[in-house]
Amino acid sequence: MENLFTLKNLSKTFNGDLEVLRDVSLSIKEGEVVTIIGPSGSGKSTLLRCLNLLEQPTHVTEMIYNGKNILSSDINVRELREEIGMVFQKFNLFPHYTVLENIMLAPTKNLKIAKKEAKTDALHYLEEVGLLEKADSYPFSLSGGQQQRVAIARALAMHPKMLLFDEPTSALDPQIVGDVLDVMKELAKKGMTMLVVTHEMTFAREVSDRIIFMDGGYIIEEGTPDEIFSNPQDNRTRIFLARTLNH
Repeated sequence: MENLFTLKNLSKTFNGDLEVLRDVSLSIKEGEVVTIIGPSGSGKSTLLRCLNLLEQPTHVTEMIYNGKNILSSDINVRELREEIGMVFQKFNLFPHYTVLENIMLAPTKNLKIAKKEAKTDALHYLEEVGLLEKADSYPFSLSGGQQQRVAIARALAMHPKMLLFDEPTSALDPQIVGDVLDVMKELAKKGMTMLVVTHEMTFAREVSDRIIFMDGGYIIEEGTPDEIFSNPQDNRTRIFLARTLNH
């Protein structure tokens, strides 16, 4: 399988001296589900934001997406973000638009898809996330879990090749986390390439092809779910998993 995304030697510094990412290299194959785990403040979310250039890397040797060098000056960043969709911790829905309008907005504006086609598409993705009956509702009337599922439908409506999830369940009440994770599991089954930052260890274990453990801005180790959970090589990984799994 071809690598869809290759990253080499990425570092990110804020305010001149706060080094959040240090010499990070990773690759993601098409159709692969990779989860990133690690303690808060280890650089996971910043790494995700660097991949679609929401943050500019301070130093990086290579960033190749779908065969293209995305550090090149002629890369269209907006088009890149259409292909590498992102689902945020906070749902970022527009409060004054209905659910349907939220999902149709970017396809009609950015992809120039006709409204009729965008609507058909939006209804299809709403059905996929189990919220077809909420098409005419406004975000304020939805639970957090429903809003996050709408945010996933909105990302899917851009027909991305890859989806980045930045702790998509961390702002949700525990009893509704499962609904969002179920949607993500279905996407994984359908072959969507996904890079997921999460604290949901059961999800990471069940759905990932590969797990990356980060700490202090470094990738400490990576492996299959079995390797990471059953036989972690680094002491930091062992300590993190012991703490997390005993909660």
